Amino acid sequence: MSKAERKNNSDLSFEKALEKLESIVETMEQGDVPLAELITRYEEGNKLLKLCEKRLRDAELKIELLKKQPGDEAEYSDFDPDREE
Repeated sequence: MSKAERKNNSDLSFEKALEKLESIVETMEQGDVPLAELITRYEEGNKLLKLCEKRLRDAELKIELLKKQPGDEAEYSDFDPDREE
């Protein structure tokens, strides 16, 4: 996978990354992919899986931050996934 493809994958939304991952899995399950291409697709799928997991973790953290806000109304603030609690 080229640097441009990796960069493009890091910009994907959760939904688009999951869609690409599902497509890769479907292709791999068909069983007619040459070994070299299978390995390349496996690598790309693994990276997409990690991206999806990160997007989900970030969403869970944001929800937790919103739940911890005092008062009856939710207060919204910018989310920083690298913030330590």
